[in-house]
Amino acid sequence: MELMTRTCNFERMNVERLFARVFVVAGGLLWAVMLFASETAAKYTNFTYTFDEVVTAMGSALLPLAATVLVFVIGLFYEKLTALILVLGAAGVVVWGVIAGWTAPLWVVMGIALIGPMLLAALLFLLASRMQMICTLESHPGS
Repeated sequence: MELMTRTCNFERMNVERLFARVFVVAGGLLWAVMLFASETAAKYTNFTYTFDEVVTAMGSALLPLAATVLVFVIGLFYEKLTALILVLGAAGVVVWGVIAGWTAPLWVVMGIALIGPMLLAALLFLLASRMQMICTLESHPGS
């Protein structure tokens, strides 16, 4: 598959957009659930929560959920801005990890579960944006 071709390919553009959005939504849901579970007494072993635990944990779970919704909505209209936000977010995670002094296993987990998907989604948004520009320059109807 030629990633850098300069011919309009609507199918590839739509697939790039779809997978970029899937990465954003899946990652946001994953981190919302993980933060919710980490704030409860049961942690990840038992799914019985009291009402007070749910209310307390919901506060921390809403933050990544709100960020996910915001990035998703921005990504619907401004793909380059979304890519920039995702790259800056990944860089922020790296800086946070350096400041917090993460151990090597935690770097691997965060790289696989957070930093990598954010950078991959950013790349897909950029590729879709590039293809949109190519289709627009070729004056294809519907672009």
